Amino acid sequence: MMIGLKGILPVLPTPFLADGSVDEAGMARLVRFALEQGVDGVVFPGFASEVENLDARERARLLRIVVETVAGRVPVVAGASAADWRDVVEHGRVAAGLGVGHLMVQPPKSVGTDAPALIDFLGKILKALPQVEIILQNAPAPRGSDLTPEAIVDIIHALPRVTYVKEETLPAGPAISHIVAHAPESLKGVIGGGGARYILDEYARGATAAMPALEIVEEHVAIDRALAAGRRDEARRIYVRTLPLLVLQAVYRMRLTKYVLMRRGIIEGVGVRAPTPDLDAAAIADIDANLLELGLLGREAA
Repeated sequence: MMIGLKGILPVLPTPFLADGSVDEAGMARLVRFALEQGVDGVVFPGFASEVENLDARERARLLRIVVETVAGRVPVVAGASAADWRDVVEHGRVAAGLGVGHLMVQPPKSVGTDAPALIDFLGKILKALPQVEIILQNAPAPRGSDLTPEAIVDIIHALPRVTYVKEETLPAGPAISHIVAHAPESLKGVIGGGGARYILDEYARGATAAMPALEIVEEHVAIDRALAAGRRDEARRIYVRTLPLLVLQAVYRMRLTKYVLMRRGIIEGVGVRAPTPDLDAAAIADIDANLLELGLLGREAA
């Protein structure tokens, strides 16, 4: 049975051991941490999971750990993007075999940005995987294709099982407004990206979910709950408190995410496979100061 997606759906990072192999026990701890913070679902693998640096066996094994640890308590979204639609289908079959009903797919740049080609690409996937729904991920260049909102609307009209759009082009706000205004009834929701750096604008324009990184996920849950209850001033206060760290996260990416999760005692290693800037002493001091202000790091540890 499909479960609707809303609220905060963090993209889980991939923890690595000191020898560079994946930390399977650490993966389970990350999932339990996310659930303890009240998330509405989890996503794996995604860009923030260093998906391009995981082989197929690692992806499948880690996704199994995620699904088994979640144990049906919240939806799991499986990233299935690949350069060839056949590879997307193979990732999707693994996910479907674990009971995952939502696949997130970023069409490859090789397909282009014209709606007919994108409809053909996604249509082949949906035909091969009749049991899943697709979240169309629209990431900005250079990693993504920067699809126009008009092309996205054409896609979701043509393919009713593309039931969600993760819109994270820059600026995402106007695109979200256009998609919401012109979407068919088959579209169940628009999801914000960009690390929740624009979550207030995204929700104000009709987004009903966000996919941030994991390191301060309880702050994002609190923003979502405040907005849902109409407490906009409270949501803005929390949002403003998170911005200094999220600005740093935009630069240091998963290296910052893992450092914070290590400082919080969730994982042991901070190694990454993806090329990301190193954290020097000054950057670490800045991150720690932000964690202290957020109340996520005791003064004795700072």
